[in-house]
Amino acid sequence: MPFTGELIALATVLCWTVSVQFFEAASRQVGATPVNIIRLMTALVLFSLFMAIRHGTLMPLDFPARAWLYLGLSGVVGFFLGDIFLFKALVAIGPRVAMLIFSLSAPMAALIEWMFLDQSYDILQWTGIAVTLFGVCIVIIERQPKMTVPSSRQTRTLSLAGILFGFGAMTGQAVGYVLSKVGMQSADGYLDAFGATQIRALSAFFCFFVLFTFTGKWVSVHTALKHTRAVAYTVAGSIIGPFLGVSLSLWVLHFLSAGVASTFLSLVPVFIIPFSIFIHKEYVSLRGMAGAIIAVFGIYLLMN
Repeated sequence: MPFTGELIALATVLCWTVSVQFFEAASRQVGATPVNIIRLMTALVLFSLFMAIRHGTLMPLDFPARAWLYLGLSGVVGFFLGDIFLFKALVAIGPRVAMLIFSLSAPMAALIEWMFLDQSYDILQWTGIAVTLFGVCIVIIERQPKMTVPSSRQTRTLSLAGILFGFGAMTGQAVGYVLSKVGMQSADGYLDAFGATQIRALSAFFCFFVLFTFTGKWVSVHTALKHTRAVAYTVAGSIIGPFLGVSLSLWVLHFLSAGVASTFLSLVPVFIIPFSIFIHKEYVSLRGMAGAIIAVFGIYLLMN
């Protein structure tokens, strides 16, 4: 079938875009932190079932200790700290801008690899980093529209706290990605991505368990579990995003190069615009749309 890889890549982007909507809705109802740990519990159950069916074991016990160390650290930085910031950003500044800032994780990861892993980049890729940063800046520094916004639309106020949450999420994702890459490397290539993701989720869940135990926040989780709609949103988002989205993102590598696949997957900030307009009734200016497209084009240059 022609364009199979491209269609799978677009389906992956749609999965991540839709899952963000579910997580944002659930976080508004019961808070970002309970949603995060419920999401992790759901993802762990799904990954454990998948590993049992595929490998006959509930977790990748055959991974070397070095992989567990780096992947565990990646889970702490990316899934624990990074996702705490991400979910707070989703509530504070909305999915559109939060995911646009989050897209900076690609150039940030490139900078980290350049500084600490001796990764080299050509002038086109450095240009891509600059273009992506420029596109995000266009959206962040945009002022409220001078023209009258229709009463059926709402404008989002970009608070400093929300923007900082977004940058915290982006940094956590970038550092977590680099740690994952180091942890997955082996003498024979790369370790299983599903097993690696499960280890990351396990370490993040352990961090949440310790945090909630010492701060007495299990009450908030218990209260959130009584909120049927929020739990349904969280479970749906976990199935569509972290599980199905990860599965499709790996499947697409059978048809497309990593660079082309990564460029497709960076389209989330653009795909999310129609959701912001038609579901959240948000006013999105032409400048906001242009900034998202410029940022994605910068990621395209970086990945080539």
